[in-house]
Amino acid sequence: MNKYEIIERKIYDRQSLSRAVALWRFADKKIVFANGCFDLLHLGHIDYLSKAASLGNVLIVGMNTDASVSRIKGPHRPINDEVSRLHIMASLFFVNAVVLFDEPTPLELIKLVQPDILVKGGDYKVEEIVGYDVVKA
Repeated sequence: MNKYEIIERKIYDRQSLSRAVALWRFADKKIVFANGCFDLLHLGHIDYLSKAASLGNVLIVGMNTDASVSRIKGPHRPINDEVSRLHIMASLFFVNAVVLFDEPTPLELIKLVQPDILVKGGDYKVEEIVGYDVVKA
């Protein structure tokens, strides 16, 4: 398998992610979930995501679709399309899975994954994080 195939194997749809999560759970892996637009990947993202990955064994990143990014950030965004953003994110060695979501929040994806740890940037209060109640339960 070449390096590009390794990157592509980290890109999931919801059905394949559900199967992968079941395997990781069976192997008793601690699953961490983070999400965002990641339109222009920068050092802050790398710092945040690498620290998130250190909290468990598997890091799953939920990424907003192009349409979702436009709804959040305006009509001139994203700068990088979702295919590019997926591949860039999947190329990070500490990311195990990347999956798109188009809903206003990643709540349905969080319900699917049922992560052990949910990570957001430090500018959020814990109670304000979408999916907090799901993970806490």
